[in-house]
Amino acid sequence: MRILIIGSMTGPLGQAAKLAIARGAQIMHAATVQTGLAALRSAEAVDAVLCELCQDIMGLLEALRAERIATPVIACGTARDSNAAVAAIRAGAREFLDLPPDPQLVAAILAAVVNGERGLIVNDPVMAATVQRAELVAGAEASVLITGESGTGKEVLARHIHRRSRRAHGPFVALNCAAIPEALLESELFGHEKGAFSGAVARRIGKFEAAEGGTLLLDEIGEMDMRLQAKLLRAVQEREVDRVGGSAPVKVNVRILATTNRDLRSEVEQKRFREDLYFRLNVVAIRIPPLRDRPGDIVALANHFARHYAEANGLAWRPFTGPALHRLTAHGWRGNVRELENTVHRAVLLASGTEIAEDAIELSGEAPATAAVAVSGAWVGRRMTDVERDLILQTLRHTAGNRTHAATILGISIRALRNKLRDYAAAGSAVPPPATGVAA
Repeated sequence: MRILIIGSMTGPLGQAAKLAIARGAQIMHAATVQTGLAALRSAEAVDAVLCELCQDIMGLLEALRAERIATPVIACGTARDSNAAVAAIRAGAREFLDLPPDPQLVAAILAAVVNGERGLIVNDPVMAATVQRAELVAGAEASVLITGESGTGKEVLARHIHRRSRRAHGPFVALNCAAIPEALLESELFGHEKGAFSGAVARRIGKFEAAEGGTLLLDEIGEMDMRLQAKLLRAVQEREVDRVGGSAPVKVNVRILATTNRDLRSEVEQKRFREDLYFRLNVVAIRIPPLRDRPGDIVALANHFARHYAEANGLAWRPFTGPALHRLTAHGWRGNVRELENTVHRAVLLASGTEIAEDAIELSGEAPATAAVAVSGAWVGRRMTDVERDLILQTLRHTAGNRTHAATILGISIRALRNKLRDYAAAGSAVPPPATGVAA
């Protein structure tokens, strides 16, 4: 991941930068917001910004919004800056990092803002066959469409393909098409010229140009608006992009990978996805099986997550007991690897003793029947919109703030969930913050 630091590197923010480097981050530095904005407009792909509150962070957030730059901003300051921190969060900052920095907090915030860095963990022969297919095409230039249910690890496999490709020395740039508002997505993909729209004070390079010589991952491609699909088709087909407001196309040298949890063939038939774009992206198709179809991976993944979250929370690693492992392997894992990760995270925190026992494994869908009756009775006589709001917020609390997992359980798209959460927050409801796990 590449992190842009805006502010002084001689104090606590410099300590945060060192901790980020220790976690594998590449650091860029800008002394002021203006030089930071110039870096964000450049061809360098930036995953997140750490900005001191003493800088013009409100101006930075306004400029990012005006220039349609969707890079997440983490406000950095001390407890004395609480009012400024609240104002920054309300203005659009993703997180607040208290200085001087705590190593675990830095790791958690970076993991929440920039995910997908872990490598493949494969033990089941079904998943091994999937990885073998991916490695067969990794060295080619063909576009690859990776499909599978939410939480199966599609981005993880995409990164694996990039690492095994001839472009491994180049950048890997991922863009979540569902997480970025449609008004920003075109500029995020293709960039824009100075004066292209109100707020475009300088040229800005998009993700296609940022991925020059490397790989561009279009995550959740099925969520993209039909109008933008036409422009994407030309970029994929001609290997050139038209910046917003530009007068001439710009040649790009990128390999395209795309992921979706939708049945794009069905989307094409229902006129919600362009058939010509589908065939351009689907040169090679790789389907990742759900976790229930690869049970041999459950124990290996659970042990991996147990070690990861023990380290992240400053705890000693503890093995699972036999009954605990049986409980994990017997579960259906509707939310796939992401649900398993959240379950193990909770277990690491709740376990007592020298092992993680069965009673620390809290699985979804296992609330007592009496509680379910009480909840359903409490809904009688209430407005449907209020019931929907409470169901969504309760599900989000159950997933520890993990938006993608909650959307999977609720059976709605991540974009629909985020829109509803934004409306609830605006109406004064307490919305759980994003999860701090590596797959939030």
